[in-house]
Amino acid sequence: MTVQDTVDLKDLVRTIPDYPKDGILFRDITTLLGDADGLRICVERLTAPYLDASVDAVAGIEARGFILGGAVAEKLGCGFVPIRKKGKLPWKAIGQDYELEYGVDVIEIHEDAIRHGERVLMIDDLIATGGTAEAAVKLLAKLDAVVVGAAFVIDLPDLGGRARVEKLGIECHTLMEFEGE
Repeated sequence: MTVQDTVDLKDLVRTIPDYPKDGILFRDITTLLGDADGLRICVERLTAPYLDASVDAVAGIEARGFILGGAVAEKLGCGFVPIRKKGKLPWKAIGQDYELEYGVDVIEIHEDAIRHGERVLMIDDLIATGGTAEAAVKLLAKLDAVVVGAAFVIDLPDLGGRARVEKLGIECHTLMEFEGE
C-alpha cells in the first residue's frame, strides 16, 4: 500500500464556519497545501487526466490557483500563466467581467500570455458558483486559446459552478466534493 492509497485529501481540508459571512462553511485548502504528502498527491491527481493532452500552458486563477497551477505546469512540462484581479498585472492586459453576489469584478491576463491555438489547462482550488471560472474561460477564448479542461481541488455541487463551466464545453476535473455552501 502506498502513501497515495492511505491519504484522504478531504481529511486535510479545514472547514471554517461563518467565513467570510454567516452561514458559509469556508473550505480552506491551506492545511492540505501544508501537508507534504497531501500536496504531492493533490498535484498528481490534478495532473493525471492531462498527461497526454499536449498542454502548452497552465492558467492559474488568483491566488491558490497560482500555487497549484505552477506545480501542475511543472509536472506537465509547460509554462504557467497567471489570471489576476484587475490592476495586478504589470504589462498590457485584457479583462473579463464577472458577477459577484453584490456587484461586478474583473479578472485579467497579459495580452501576450497565450498564443493563438495554444492548449491551456485552467486550474483553481475550488469551484462554487462558477463565475470566476466562467470568466477565465471567456478570457482565454479572447486570446484564441484552446481550453483542454478545468481542474479544481474542490467542487461545491450545490452551487452549480461545475455545470456552468461545462455548459461552455469545458470538461471539469475535481478531486472532491463538499455539500452545501
